Amino acid sequence: MPNAHVIGLGKSGIAAARLLKREGWQVTVSDRSTSETLHETQKQLAGEGIAVLVGHSFDPDSGDKPDLVAVSPGVPWDTPALIRARELGIETVGEMELAWRHLQTRPWVCVTGTNGKTTTTALIAAIFQAAGFNAPACGNIGYAACELALAEHPPDWVIAEISSYQVESSSTLAPRIGIWTTFTPDHLSRHKTLENYSNIKGRLLNQSQLQVINGDDPYLRQHAPEKWPNACWTSVTGKADLLCDPAWGVYIEDGWVVSQGEPVVRASALRMVGEHNKQNLLMAVAVARLAGIEPEAIVKAIESFPGVAHRLELICTFNGIDYINDSKATNYDAAQVGLASVQAPVILIAGGEAKQGDDTGWMATIQAKASAVLLIGSAAPAFARRLEEISHPRYEIVETMERAIPRAAELAAQLGARVVLLSPACASFDQYQNFEQRGEHFRRLCLELGGS
Repeated sequence: MPNAHVIGLGKSGIAAARLLKREGWQVTVSDRSTSETLHETQKQLAGEGIAVLVGHSFDPDSGDKPDLVAVSPGVPWDTPALIRARELGIETVGEMELAWRHLQTRPWVCVTGTNGKTTTTALIAAIFQAAGFNAPACGNIGYAACELALAEHPPDWVIAEISSYQVESSSTLAPRIGIWTTFTPDHLSRHKTLENYSNIKGRLLNQSQLQVINGDDPYLRQHAPEKWPNACWTSVTGKADLLCDPAWGVYIEDGWVVSQGEPVVRASALRMVGEHNKQNLLMAVAVARLAGIEPEAIVKAIESFPGVAHRLELICTFNGIDYINDSKATNYDAAQVGLASVQAPVILIAGGEAKQGDDTGWMATIQAKASAVLLIGSAAPAFARRLEEISHPRYEIVETMERAIPRAAELAAQLGARVVLLSPACASFDQYQNFEQRGEHFRRLCLELGGS
């Protein structure tokens, strides 16, 4: 019986382990962390015949050498253990690659990019489902990809949000349609250079049969046309700015989304906050039309689309102040878009585990729209120094979300703010397991505040 080792005991790792077990592998799962939840998972998987090592770091030189190593999305591809495994000739794949190997007879739509992935993926899945397809979202939202491979009824289409980490670990993944939403510096602590980060994203489009590209993104406009001359380009500013034949591209004209030369849906039908969501709408419509979906299903899905959790999500309105959860804004560009999308004046809650990148645009938007900034997490002292440098009139280091919410309510009342916005510009790992947990904490505290 072949032997597989799965690294990471999150949703993706568990699904990968179960898929490998079903396919006749002897499976061990390991996770460096230890917690009561992980020990419960350990017991559950042991009952399924899957060995689990908690508080364990994989070492390919110790014990029996596995035939295959499967890696959860959050595990860096260049950790010494994985580099060593590849040197030893051990096949090493990501969880997404494993799912692809079991679902490659199905057409895939894969959405990558620095920002905009989640909303675009969710919109595409909603449209395909409105058209009658079994087309769940997976990857960084919805299901783990391997969960779809385990399902009793395989999907008609796989709609996957796929990060650079997942592209990096999925060497044979070849979607029917690949989408590139935006490109700005992010994850450079892992990918080292902008060129390397770009090349990883580009590989997904290279392996896609059809490409959809955001024509309003400055980097993509400059670097992508010669690489993908037959791509479908999108632009919110009209057909004159398309980098392809207007009959092939998707654009906005007279308030309508136009695809393949025909008006499909009014841009105003999407009820999400922020001008940037018009571009996400265009890319979703482009994919749907390339897949042959009729306009009626597109209109139905867009008109009823509720938005995405943790992305400019209105939690409640209390004393005339909107409390908005933008926890998914984990870099400067996403946080700038979030802040630019809401009504000023704003009480901004920011901070967490800082990333590399250029914060200039974000700082300018803070200066223009935020009447006060409350800083949480490990980035708070560095952000405070930056706010000093730009002479922002009001910021406070509050350290935790528990302190941020009541203080935000006080300041909003004092300063006449219309919005309290959590848009951190940071990863969450200093205080939370992920951005979702951070956003749920914000939600709970806001609802408690309103209830009291």
